[in-house]
Amino acid sequence: MLLDTASLYFRAYFGVPDSVRAPDGTPVNAVRGLLDFIARLVQDRRPDDLVACMDADWRPAWRVELIPSYKAHRVAEETEVGPDEEEIPDTLSPQVPVIEAVLDALGIARVGVAGYEADDVIGTLAGRAAGPVDIVTGDRDLYQLVDDARGVRVLYPLKGVGTLQVTDEAWLRAKYGVDGPGYADLALLRGDPSDGLPGVPGIGEKTAAKLLDTYGDLAGIMAAVDDPRSKLTPAQRRRLDESRDYLAVAPKVVRVAGDVPLPEFDPALPAQPRDAAALEELAARWGLGGSLERLLTTLRG
Repeated sequence: MLLDTASLYFRAYFGVPDSVRAPDGTPVNAVRGLLDFIARLVQDRRPDDLVACMDADWRPAWRVELIPSYKAHRVAEETEVGPDEEEIPDTLSPQVPVIEAVLDALGIARVGVAGYEADDVIGTLAGRAAGPVDIVTGDRDLYQLVDDARGVRVLYPLKGVGTLQVTDEAWLRAKYGVDGPGYADLALLRGDPSDGLPGVPGIGEKTAAKLLDTYGDLAGIMAAVDDPRSKLTPAQRRRLDESRDYLAVAPKVVRVAGDVPLPEFDPALPAQPRDAAALEELAARWGLGGSLERLLTTLRG
């Protein structure tokens, strides 16, 4: 089981009231919400291995170089060295180091790699996995990794993590008319304002799906642009032709990396905390109470 950790703690932050606080009054709604999410996922799904995948760089320079608008609207502050600061709610950012410390004390594998997003870590781990993989994320971008033959599914939380949409190829085809790799082509043609991806003007989701159904993939669509006998409408041909520069670089930006240099780590779910003393201290300092107890009980089970 691969967790898109930031996606889940954002959901926890907005789903759990900020009246959930540490003894000193600091909000810990994202921390406790995430611990509850993990407890529920482990209880319901019983994965052998679990990795909390992290955004070491939420806006990698190599993606921005190709498409400068990539996530640009979410930059709070540009930095000369290292990742730009992301715009995060004031009471969420102080909770992230607490989340990291608690996961480490528990012994839950936490993996982030400089220069890459959590999506890239997930893509690399999913590609290397010998057995089935469940990816838990509130980010539809990861639908591109769905692969029935390899048992890779996306579990998309609809309400908390108690209700999960199980996304497999049949679901993708019914909803979008594409398979996993086809979803990446669909996304780059359609564009995604939340990621600052312009897309091809005038090509919405339905048109993109029809083009992919007819021509197979992005390469097939661009071959049709160059083929005067193809059945593209004049407007579609013109728009796609005018978007060549964008379409030449968009696949590298939209597709998750599969070759991230991962550190050594143990993905096995811990039955006992790695550092019980540190965990006890964190529980007292941040008032993690029932959320941490429920997770510990589930891990022991």
